[in-house]
Amino acid sequence: MMHWLAHGWLRQARRQPSPNQGKRPPGCAVSLVVVHAISLPPGEFGGDAVERFFLNRLPAGEHPYFAEIAALQVSAHFFVRRGGEVLQFVSCDRRAWHAGRSAWRGRQDCNDFSVGIELEGCDGRGFEAPQYAALVDLVAALARRYPITAIAGHSDIAPGRKTDPGPGFDWAPLRQAFPGLDYPVA
Repeated sequence: MMHWLAHGWLRQARRQPSPNQGKRPPGCAVSLVVVHAISLPPGEFGGDAVERFFLNRLPAGEHPYFAEIAALQVSAHFFVRRGGEVLQFVSCDRRAWHAGRSAWRGRQDCNDFSVGIELEGCDGRGFEAPQYAALVDLVAALARRYPITAIAGHSDIAPGRKTDPGPGFDWAPLRQAFPGLDYPVA
């Protein structure tokens, strides 16, 4: 079982505080979990580029793709590596910059009321069993602390703009573990 520290930090996660975050609107409860997929460079796993990206330390000259994204200021609350390691970049009590222009069930600006979880991966490939196990544990911990009512993919809250976590993501482990939550249409 995962346990919380003060102010929305998870004890089991490796902390990497990102500057790309802010206050949630007053009275805005966390009710949505957004699942993302990211790999940097695209399709490559195992390096520290995602961490450096969320910390505004990605060198633009290191890879051609990095030159396109290095100036962006983005973050997620959590990053789950292929082996299941969980890193946390933003307190869940605060607003991470992960969703961009987005809406869920008619409610705009999902960053205000969601927690973003990035899985190390990409749209065209599957994810690993340790990632699913860590994701289920993480959502369980979130649901114990916050009034979570739904789980969606980035593609569900920003259709036409985002495609992650993609067709390689298996929703079954989440649907089985949390049958009462609202999900995208299967």
